[in-house]
Order: sequence, then C-alpha cells, then structure tokens
Amino acid sequence: MTIKIGIDYYPEQWTPELWEQDAVLMQETGVSVVRMAEFAWSRMEPTEGNYQFEWLDSAIEVFASRGMKIVLCTPTNTPPNWMTTRYPDVLPMDEQRHIIRPGVRGHRCNNSPSLRMLGSKFVEAMSQRYGQHPAVIGWQIDNEMHYQECHCDTCNRAFVTWLQKRYSNLEELNREWGTVVWSGEYSSWAEVTTPLGASKPMNPSYLLEYKRFCSDSVGHLLGWQLEILRRNCPDQFVTHNMWQYPNTLDYYDMHNGLDFVSVDYYPNELYRDYGDRFPRNGALTLDLVRGIKRQNFWVMEQLSGAQGAWMPIQRTPYPGLIRARSWQTIARGADMVVHFRWRSATVGAEQFWHGLIDHSNVPGRRFREFAELTREVNQLGELLGGSAIVTQVAILHSHDQHTALSLQAQAEGGMHYIDNLSSMHNAFLKMGVGTDVINWTEELDGYKLVIVPSLFLLSEEVAQRLERFAAKGGTVVLTNRTGVKNMRNVCEMLPLPGLLAEAAGVVVSEYDAIGNSEHRIRNAEGKTFAAKQWCDLLELRGAEPIAWYDNDFYEGVPAVTVNKLGEGEVYYVGTWPEPSYFYQLFEDILKEKELAPKIQLPEGVELSIRTKGEQNFLFLINLTNEQREITLDVPYRSLLTSERLDQKLTLPALGVDILTV
Repeated sequence: MTIKIGIDYYPEQWTPELWEQDAVLMQETGVSVVRMAEFAWSRMEPTEGNYQFEWLDSAIEVFASRGMKIVLCTPTNTPPNWMTTRYPDVLPMDEQRHIIRPGVRGHRCNNSPSLRMLGSKFVEAMSQRYGQHPAVIGWQIDNEMHYQECHCDTCNRAFVTWLQKRYSNLEELNREWGTVVWSGEYSSWAEVTTPLGASKPMNPSYLLEYKRFCSDSVGHLLGWQLEILRRNCPDQFVTHNMWQYPNTLDYYDMHNGLDFVSVDYYPNELYRDYGDRFPRNGALTLDLVRGIKRQNFWVMEQLSGAQGAWMPIQRTPYPGLIRARSWQTIARGADMVVHFRWRSATVGAEQFWHGLIDHSNVPGRRFREFAELTREVNQLGELLGGSAIVTQVAILHSHDQHTALSLQAQAEGGMHYIDNLSSMHNAFLKMGVGTDVINWTEELDGYKLVIVPSLFLLSEEVAQRLERFAAKGGTVVLTNRTGVKNMRNVCEMLPLPGLLAEAAGVVVSEYDAIGNSEHRIRNAEGKTFAAKQWCDLLELRGAEPIAWYDNDFYEGVPAVTVNKLGEGEVYYVGTWPEPSYFYQLFEDILKEKELAPKIQLPEGVELSIRTKGEQNFLFLINLTNEQREITLDVPYRSLLTSERLDQKLTLPALGVDILTV
C-alpha cells in the first residue's frame, strides 16, 4: 500500500496527438493514476444503443502503456440530448411542475424509469468491456451527487410508496406529523404529494421526510449502478466523488456499499478572503470525509488553479498553496490525491476553472509546484502508506440535525449547524489535537472525549449511548438546542435538554434567542467572553456551574455546567460563546483526560498525526502567507529534508514538513 498522486483527464476534449504528449509529461512527472470518462456519455453512446468505446480504448492504452492506472467513471450525471428528447421523464420537474431543462449538468430525475433503463444498459456495457481490463483499477459512480428536488408523477408515486414503508397506515402519518394543524389531514394516500408550490412555511415533519426521501432517491441511483459494477468488476474498487459539506445528502447511508469515500476538495474561501477564516478552511471537510466510513479516503479532485465558472475568476493559488493543500489532505487521511485538472479547458462552461497547465499549453509555476509535490509523495508514499489517524476525541455530526435546523431557523442572523460544529472543531484544530468527526449513531468505544453539537432531534438510542459512554468514564460535551424534537421532527413535551436532562444534571427553565445581540458569560476566574445566537437559562439538577451569564435579566444564571455521571462527566453549554471560550474549555478537559497537546502551534499552522505500527508521522503545515516558528517537544527528523531538528522548526509561508522521531 502506498500514497500516490493522480490527474483528472478528459480525452474526449483533446486530440489523440495531445494524449500522447500529455502521457509522456505525466510519466516524467511521476503521475500514477488518471481518472476519465465522467461526462463523456454522448461520446460513448452518440445514439441509443450505439456504443462507441474504441476511442476510450485508445486513450486508456496511451496512458497505461506508460505505467499509469485508470479510474473510469459512469457518466450518468450528464444524460445526452438524444435521451432527454426521446425520454422526457428523464428530466426533473420543479415544485410548480415545470420541466427543468438541460443545463450544465445534473439534469435528471433520480427516480426516472427511463434513466434507469438506459443507464443500466450503458453501465452494463461499459463495465463488461472494462471490468477485467488490467489497467483499470476502479470506478467512480456519477459525479458530485446531490438531490434535484423533483416533483414529477414518478417521484410523487415513489414518495408515497416510501412513506407507506415508514408508516403502518395514513392515520399514523397524520398523528406523527400533526397534520391536524391548518386542516392538513389526509383522508387518502392519493392526496399525498411532494411539497408542491412551496412558498410559505409548511409542516416541518413533512418537509424533513421529503428531504430524507430525496436523499434516498440519490442512493437509489447510486445503488443500481453499484449492483452492476459489483457483478461485472469484482476485482475493481467502486467509490463516488462527493461534494464537500454542507450538502443535501446523507452521505453516511449513501456510502455504506462503497469501498471507500472520495471527495472533491476546493477550499473556496482562500480566494475570497484572506482574513481569519483563511487558515481554518478545509480541515473540517477532510475530517468529516474520513469519518463517513472511519477510514482513509481519496481526494478525487484537488485544487490546481484559479476557479471560474459559476463565479468570476478567483485569485490564482499563491506559490506553495497547491503543495500545502495536497499535503494537508494526506495529513488528514487521503491515500490518493487526484488533481483537477491536467489542462484548462478551451471549450465549455469550465473554460476558466483552471488546471495545472493553462490554455497556452506551456507548463508554468503551478505545474512545477505540482511536479515537486509528486516527487515528494512518490519518495515517501511507501513509507507513509498503510498509516492512519488514531485519536481519542470525536465530534458527532448528524445530517438530520443539519437538515432539520435548516428548515426552521432558530435565531436571527443564522444559527447554522455546520458553522457551529466548525467553531468547536476549530478549537481542537488550533491546539493541534486530532478529532474524528463521525456519524452521531456510531459506537463510541475507544474515545475519551465526545463533542455533541445541538442534537435538535434526539432518539432514545443515542441518548442512552451517550449516557453509557459517560458512565464508563468518558466526557461528553452537549450544547443548547438538544432534545428539542423527536426523529419525526415533532417537539417533545419534556424540559430541555429532553432525554439527556438527567445526564446533564440541568433543565432549561427558559431560553432567549438572542441572535446577533452580543451577550457575555463569566467563568469561575472572573474572565468574561462574548456570546451570541442563544441563551439557555439553566436550573441545576445535580450539575455544577462553571460559567454564568454576565448581563441582561438573567445575569448570574448558570450558562455552562458539568455533571458527574458514573465514572465520567457531562458538560452542557447553554450559549454559543466566542472561540476563545471553547479553546479554554476544551484545553482544560484535555488536560484532565491526559490528552493535552505537546506542541504549541502558532496561528495558522495545522498539525496532524498519521500512525503506522509504533511509528508516528507528524505533518506540520503552515497555511499562512508568513513564516512561522514551532517549538518542538522532543528531537525529530524531517522526512522531507532528512535534517535533524532539536528544538525549533521554521516553516516558510505555505510551508510543509513531515517529522518522525
């Protein structure tokens, strides 16, 4: 097992003469993998049933003959014009039941019978042709799946069938959704539709179930392709290149049958804002991706140049940025980094989504940086291969929480689930403490500290798991807006935090949605911190207060508490304090759990550790445009320079080093 670098390539957009030239340069540069064919349906099947794979055979041979392995893609993201013309059910309908015409891509109804019929035939033919090809190592299904909210007749029927599997009868659905409100009760399944004409607030239980149905519909599209590929390609892997968070899909369910997770990684803020968020963007995405299957992953599209397609052309990557971001993905669990794309397109909508080589076809600064990165990765790939991230801190992430909180804004100015999760993740990132960001329904064995942002929807199973974890010696940190609803998106008639009130040792007597209004909290040492969004006024039921509100009519009321539970403890954070408070709180907990970091990081430097047997590899990455110095805890050796480092490590702007003892 080894770590390698790859390239996204579109042979259908270039001449065979260029294929040859590009393959030679890729070979000289050390490229190991080429991904192709993700959008080439019309070239492989120009008319119905007329399969034309000969050009792809030739393209594969050009690169394979120079030692590169191939990842092929099923091109179902881009149904060809002949299909959408002859089979109009392929196209989705909006909530007004207007057909959504072909656009850039993704113009398909995920439940379309015609799409499945024609797509199955195509994937069958493609996988039979390449399922035993010695150069083809795996498959990517579709591209950056997301759900198109379709309201066609097929989706209406499918939605009803989906609901009938979840509810024993219509009476149960009416009761569980509370359709009695606004005279919304159904008397027949024929009355149930997707949310048509939605322009005003609708039943939140109904909307959450529809969002779940849409996500499952994408899983349906992926599933029938996976079944074909498994049958015809038993020795080749199957994955999907997910888009980064936040996203509309429940990726946990979607990836159950795939061999590993892949992600397309574009840290967008880098080009819009070089302010405070610059050094922090991206790490959470990578930790989330690794947490989907709790294993290493691939980056199937890595930033290679300025972006420009659905936005004006953004800034070009600073010198060192392509290398730094690529090593960042490896540091957080990537075993393969495939760069998008080899050359900037001369045609089509993505002409200015720049690749490694510009339209001039003259390799420049970015390409030379990529070549240096590839040399480094090839030099260290075997040594680092087989290593993984091992941590004792977990942050629970829930797609259902993200969806439910998106449907009903909780406070003015935004109280966004992912942003709040990020503010807690950033505290550990700043300390250099690794975290697994995992599905909220996962088992917690092996962790000592579990961070649990806003379990707005709460099940008895999850509540009991958290209680057991704490009772056995673990530490749980809960936050406000926990236990508000059940899994049907219905408010519980229980004092907050609902099913976890006893474990937390507090109840919420009242709450105040303060939004952007800045309040303050005070800790036991008298230091104050700003807080926004939300204030839970806490009544103690066994917990001890560790911070209090410092203003408004609830001055002196507990804001943050800790409750002893068995061998462990449960913290409850009733507001959203500024980042420095989370940093201090988590630092204190880590010291108590003997998990405190041994290296203090300067601003903008990330530390991640991959472990292989008894050996640790420390990745230190400076994501700022200024030099940084790090004081080391013990002597290390640099794997990149072979230099012996006793006390200090100096990282230049966007510099990288990999250390081992």
